[in-house]
Amino acid sequence: MSELKQFKLPDVGEGLTEAEIVKWHVAPGDEVEINQTIVEIETAKAIVELPCPFEGVVAELLVDEGVTVDVGVPIISVREGAEAAEGAEGTSEAAEAPAQPEALKDDMVPVPEEPGMVAPEEPKRQPVLVGYGVKPGATKRRARKGTNGSGPATAPPAAAVAPPAAPPAPAAPAVPPARPQPGENGLPLAKPPVRKLAKDLGVDLTTVNGSGPKGSITREDVYAAREAVVAPDRAAPAPAARESGPDEERIPVKGVRKSTAAAMVNSAFTAPHVTEFLQVDVTATMDAVARLRTLPEFAEVKVSPLLLVAKALLIAVARNPMINSTWAEGPSGAEIVVRHRVNLGIAAATDRGLIVPNIKDAHALPLPALAAALTDLAATARAGRASLADLSDGTITISNVGVFGVDTGTPILMPGEAAIMAVGQIRDMPWVHEGELAIRKVTTLSLSFDHRIVDGELGSRVLRDVGDMLEDPLRMLAWH
Repeated sequence: MSELKQFKLPDVGEGLTEAEIVKWHVAPGDEVEINQTIVEIETAKAIVELPCPFEGVVAELLVDEGVTVDVGVPIISVREGAEAAEGAEGTSEAAEAPAQPEALKDDMVPVPEEPGMVAPEEPKRQPVLVGYGVKPGATKRRARKGTNGSGPATAPPAAAVAPPAAPPAPAAPAVPPARPQPGENGLPLAKPPVRKLAKDLGVDLTTVNGSGPKGSITREDVYAAREAVVAPDRAAPAPAARESGPDEERIPVKGVRKSTAAAMVNSAFTAPHVTEFLQVDVTATMDAVARLRTLPEFAEVKVSPLLLVAKALLIAVARNPMINSTWAEGPSGAEIVVRHRVNLGIAAATDRGLIVPNIKDAHALPLPALAAALTDLAATARAGRASLADLSDGTITISNVGVFGVDTGTPILMPGEAAIMAVGQIRDMPWVHEGELAIRKVTTLSLSFDHRIVDGELGSRVLRDVGDMLEDPLRMLAWH
């Protein structure tokens, strides 16, 4: 007997709520194996390849390429079992069978091939897949959307549901969930992460019925309250999209660009930004870069001025640890968290928008390893293959605006970071050197920092440290 299973879009990153289907690697009738890549999706951070949790024959692709779907929505159905090897015949037979009740449409529960058969009492668990683990309840956070034309309707046809043998007994009045009991401060009972989620979703906790212990509000309660608000809007006919005319082009904001825009707005209006600037004579740095390129240790990697800028910033962080901090709101009030690890972010412009992958534990890397990490990071970002891990947990960032021929800028902090440095183009300029006017290689550094954490004295000291090391790279050896 074969079983038809549906694979739901999983949460491949903490907090993921939706993703766009970018490219299918399989088609109906193809045989698939467990952990075989079947689809590419674009989340708010990166393009991710999803492996198949089942082995069998693809019965149907439930979502078209280019469509954005919520976590928990089925995206593909796979027929597995002894009859799956027979190919399209089994698939066509399943298409003629009556639709199954919604209760059986679950990626963990096999759907019986014939009507009237009972599903096993103990559903099979999904295998743990390469790239992400199975998270209990991860696909249960949001109510399922109705069909949008890209897949089958979520409710079975009326003809597929057998009428009851006798009129049902009158249902007892529904007992509403207990109203949350106010805490000591008079607010509804809810943990800090739940309060933050409610704030992000625009949900008033005083209007939510709690289903947790003592009437406390859970994440699921918040999602349900949000769904109750947006469901009527979703059911109403959407206004017709405005099409591009001969004098303009309209580009949908989604994926990485949408996430970046939201993050930058949140950062700009949350952390008080201060930006300082410093012009630096980097002639000695350019000479050092030329020398490094001749060394065998750097034969397989790209050596650019950015390498020494990164190394100088890492040493400046070691000399001024507070610059590698974050502002956190804790149960007892605000805290400054000083990080002892440096995950160095490098802003990268891609076809999909700005992304900021980071080099984990960059402070611990020797110069050749740091050069190799920068080379790999650039190649991965250009290919659009930066993973969620690459894009998470950065602590301080560099933005190399000089590659665009720009002298300087006022960069916006990455959320959760206290500082970001921009490096302008390096160009020949008249400069007073050793008491005489000369043509030197000059660049402009700018450092934006969170003034809640970093005062002007600390920000100036970090910027000056980096500038001094780029003026005289030997200081990197002395200060390391």
